[in-house]
Amino acid sequence: MAQTPVNQAAWLKSSQATPLEVGPAPYTPPAPGQLVIKNAALGINPIDVRKQTEGDGILPHIRYPTIFGEDIAGTVVATGEGVTRFKPGDRVLAVAGLIPTNNTPEGAFQLYTVAREWLTTPLPDHMSFEQGCVLPLALLVAGTGLFLKDYLGLDSPTVPARPKTNDDGSARGVVIVAGGASAVGGTGVQLAAAAGYEVVSTSSPRNFDLVKGLGATHVVDYRSPTVADELLDAVRGKQLLGALSLGDGTADYLADVLRRHEESAGPTKKFIARAEGKHSVEEGGEVAVKFILISPQVIGPETPLRQIFEAYLPRALAEGRFEARPVPDVVGKGLDRIQDAFEVLRKGVSAKKIVVQL
Repeated sequence: MAQTPVNQAAWLKSSQATPLEVGPAPYTPPAPGQLVIKNAALGINPIDVRKQTEGDGILPHIRYPTIFGEDIAGTVVATGEGVTRFKPGDRVLAVAGLIPTNNTPEGAFQLYTVAREWLTTPLPDHMSFEQGCVLPLALLVAGTGLFLKDYLGLDSPTVPARPKTNDDGSARGVVIVAGGASAVGGTGVQLAAAAGYEVVSTSSPRNFDLVKGLGATHVVDYRSPTVADELLDAVRGKQLLGALSLGDGTADYLADVLRRHEESAGPTKKFIARAEGKHSVEEGGEVAVKFILISPQVIGPETPLRQIFEAYLPRALAEGRFEARPVPDVVGKGLDRIQDAFEVLRKGVSAKKIVVQL
């Protein structure tokens, strides 16, 4: 009989407990449709830092003690009944599903994480684990905001990318994706471009070339006092299909653009999918703003995002048509360095993803 692996985790023991406490954790074998990944690299997200800092003021459904974290890359060590896409030894990236499930075996900040086959993608040989772990949560959030019918409801991405014109020769339309140098924004730019849409984005000027390289046709300085006017100029004469927002105040200027856009090329979808950030857009007004909620249904087996993880992303990564952006910034190695990574992220980063190796 094979020996059960010894697991450890960086536990958040109680509301606002600091620092995370590294200690033993149960090893959980995979259920049907699941696999167990031995983690090699973990991505750190703002929500991780906020949960520790704000406690029950955010995600109050989370029970303690908990194992937080959403982004993993590593090696498959076990597969559950019905899993056909992976076998032990495969290199993968995957979404850790703790936030919607409240199930600690699905948290990222441990040596072994239980993942769902349909939210796991093979990692090509040319990509490192550190590169792989920048993507999972960003794919989930951007994919939900762009493609689910309750949000922007765009067509899904393909390899090669969908043409930017319809069968009748008309343009498929344009979408605004804010924060193109961030993990969620950069992923959204690439996904929307692969789905055949023109993408207009925002970033700081030093990241304009980066965001254009990901597929944006036009990038505006998000700190410009005329950011709304500049975005309006960029989408003039085109059908505007909504926006993906992240960052404080972003939804406010995006709503201004959606209200003022002239519908010469077709009706404007006056809808903002909001990943994060404060705003003051009137609820129930002309422009709808909806928070991107990662619910149990979003990560369930019937999720429309399954196509991204199973069909689109494996080929896009293997063929170099999708970039792991932003670049990983490795803070250190070991579960005890996750708290250090929180402090680095709290100070602020630009066009980087904070990563811890295991």
